[in-house]
Amino acid sequence: MQLPVQKQILYWSGALVLVLLALWGVGNAVTPFVMGAAVAYLFDPLADRLERLGLSRTGSVVVITLCGLLVVVALFLLLVPVLVRQTTALIETAPEMFQRLQQFLMGRFPEIFTEGSPVNGALTSIGQQISERGGQLVSTVLGSVMGVVSMVMLVVIVPVVAFYLLLDWDDMVDRLDDLLPRQHAATIRRLGQEIDTALSGFVRGQGMVILILGTFYSVSLGIIGLPFGVAIGVIAASLSFIPYVGVLVGGALAIGVALFSFWGAPLWIAAVIAVFVIGQMVEGNYLQPKIVGGSVGLHPVWLMLALTVFGTLFGFVGLLIAVPAAAALGVLVRFAVGRYKESALYTGREVPSPPAPPTMVELVPRGTTERARHLAQMSRDVAVAQIHREEHLAHLMEEHQQRLEQGQVPDAEGPPSPSQLWAEAQDSRRSKDG
Repeated sequence: MQLPVQKQILYWSGALVLVLLALWGVGNAVTPFVMGAAVAYLFDPLADRLERLGLSRTGSVVVITLCGLLVVVALFLLLVPVLVRQTTALIETAPEMFQRLQQFLMGRFPEIFTEGSPVNGALTSIGQQISERGGQLVSTVLGSVMGVVSMVMLVVIVPVVAFYLLLDWDDMVDRLDDLLPRQHAATIRRLGQEIDTALSGFVRGQGMVILILGTFYSVSLGIIGLPFGVAIGVIAASLSFIPYVGVLVGGALAIGVALFSFWGAPLWIAAVIAVFVIGQMVEGNYLQPKIVGGSVGLHPVWLMLALTVFGTLFGFVGLLIAVPAAAALGVLVRFAVGRYKESALYTGREVPSPPAPPTMVELVPRGTTERARHLAQMSRDVAVAQIHREEHLAHLMEEHQQRLEQGQVPDAEGPPSPSQLWAEAQDSRRSKDG
């Protein structure tokens, strides 16, 4: 006896709730394992490519691990100290910048920015809030990262977990495939491929864009001599996954610091503006279309919502799983919408259900069962097509009636038949295609 679909949905929903509760309960304890799994997923295509070039799976994983460790050590030794130092200095300097801006505006617009005015008070409050909340944010982030995910976890556990998962990645995928419910295995595989396409396209593509933009902004602003150039470049690049937000936030910070540092030297201020104009042009016209592409399926608003919700519910681990969850939910929502448009709830007509899998056991010539299922599927497709045709004809009749009421169509021969309307629709479609 076949298990009803409603019970299957109930069981799998219960399993999902248990997983989310377990994730919420263990909290940040699983952070290094989640990070290791993410690293293994990102570098699995590179390991497969090295295998095709002649290396063994173990050799490919060893090469990737050694190169990754060298890059991480170089970043922690060279980039992270500079970034932390410049970010802290930028936050500490913000109140002085706002004070200079306040004095400048009071000199230019004394009637608005008078002592004790609401606008003047708002500017003072903004400067104090940035100083207090910004320093608190930096200390909280650094403290949580160092406290919850210690250096031992980052340096030892994450590479070890990533190494073993990357070594057995293909075998794990095959074992998971064997555990799929047989009745829905084909559909789950197709959805999994769509999720993988959306997730890998966004993460790998957007990561490459952030790396290129961060390098360009930091190096260019450093050459110009802008203070806090590395921090501003990293901030602008990190926010570039939201259209225009990265360049606006980074550009506003850079121009503000340039006005504060290069006052009286308009050439250097113009150079800072030119850096962000060039960066936005390169990102919009080349990096995003060529690297990320337009068919990823992860809308920036949807991604920000996932980051906010999962970060609030599960903390730092939630931020790590937010992007995969957003990709999976996006694919599942599109799948549900497609099923909804085929259902009687949308069409208003009863649609024959898909043919059930065979349950009889008897000796028949080879191919008999497949032929019966094929005929049943064809019958269902014909019924769905007939429903769509009737809806289209009703729409054409309604349009023809409206044209009659407006006097655009002569009514000498009476209302057209459905076949005439269908022929007119087909002729119109062929003329548009031609």
